[in-house]
Amino acid sequence: MARDLIHLELMAFPDVEEALRNGYTTVLVPCGAVEQHGPHLPLCMDADHAERLSVVLAGRMGDALIAPTIKVGCSSHHLTFAGTISLHNETFEAICRDYCLSLARHGFKRILFFSGHIGNFPVLRDMLPRLQASVGGLCAVDAFVNSETWLSAWRSAVASAGGDPDKVGGHADIAETSLMMEIRRESVRHERFAPGHLGTPTQEQLALIWRDGISSVTENGILGDPRGATQAIGVSCLGAIVDLLMSSFSRR
Repeated sequence: MARDLIHLELMAFPDVEEALRNGYTTVLVPCGAVEQHGPHLPLCMDADHAERLSVVLAGRMGDALIAPTIKVGCSSHHLTFAGTISLHNETFEAICRDYCLSLARHGFKRILFFSGHIGNFPVLRDMLPRLQASVGGLCAVDAFVNSETWLSAWRSAVASAGGDPDKVGGHADIAETSLMMEIRRESVRHERFAPGHLGTPTQEQLALIWRDGISSVTENGILGDPRGATQAIGVSCLGAIVDLLMSSFSRR
C-alpha cells in the first residue's frame, strides 16, 4: 500500500482491504467545528486544525488511517456570532456512533476520536461509554477529552517558541492564530488582531459561556490574545498536541 494513501475517503475499497491485511487496523476520527474565531480567523479553524493533527498523528503511529473529518461540532455557545453552525449533542453523538458501527464492521480494531474544538470535549466524554457499547466488543473506541492538559501543552509550546503563554486563552488566541498561520496562512487577518478576554475564565464565567454564549464574556469572541502569533509558535503547538495525543492513546 502506498504510504501516502491514508485518508479513507481518497482510497478505493481494495486499498482499504489491503491496508487492513497489512496491519492498518487503527482509524483516527478528527472532529472540528464551524464557528466564529474572532474577527481575524476563519470559521474552519477547528476543522482545519483537527485535519492537520490527524495527518501528523497518523505519520507518527505508522499503522493508522484517517476517517473523514467531522467538520461541524457542538458550538451552540458561539451562535451569537454570524456564520456559526452547531449540531445538537445528540446529532453529534449519532454521527460518531454511525462512524463506529461502520468502521468496526470493516475490521478496524481501534477507533480514536480527538477534536480541534475544545467545546466538543465534554460531549465526547459523555458519549464515550455509549460509543464503546455500540460496537459490542468488536473493537476499542477511545477519545481524548482533557481540556486542561491540552491548554497546558499550548502554554508550554507557546513559551518554548518565544511567545507569551499568558496570551493562551483557548479560543482565537495566540496559539490558535499561530496554528492557522502554519495551516492556512492566507486566511489570517493580521490587521484585525485584538485582545479578547484575558486570564483563565472563572467557573462563573464558564457557566455564563455555556448558558448565554461566549459573547457574554468576550465581545469579540476571543479568549486570550492573538497578538504576537507566529508560524513558529504554530509549529510548536501542533507538535505539542501530537505528542499529547500519542502519549494518551499509547497508554490505553
